[in-house]
Amino acid sequence: MPTHHSLDYVEFTVRDLAEAKRFYADAFGWAFTDYGPTYAGIQGAEREVGGMEQTEAPRASGGGALAILYSDDLEASLEAVEASGGTVSKAIFSFPGGRRFHFLDPSGNELAVWTLA
Repeated sequence: MPTHHSLDYVEFTVRDLAEAKRFYADAFGWAFTDYGPTYAGIQGAEREVGGMEQTEAPRASGGGALAILYSDDLEASLEAVEASGGTVSKAIFSFPGGRRFHFLDPSGNELAVWTLA
């Protein structure tokens, strides 16, 4: 079970999903679960620990990984982010298995927070 406000999931943006899967499988032995033509989950020893999303352009923050935290109370976490000086960059939305929002920290780094459905 995820732990409140712990680092829970990391997403990478990639230009070619098939090539990225090949590279990480070859280099590190990673296994994947495909969720359509543009997304694959990264399987850890006991559960999914990350994912890769194929995009034509990097994230607005300049690309790279997206750190995703878990929350027991998504709305309270959103309020805490805003109260602490963060900026919500993507309002709460649903996805298969849960809901999440994205935010920018005061330095402009993008992170996300999710909860179970």
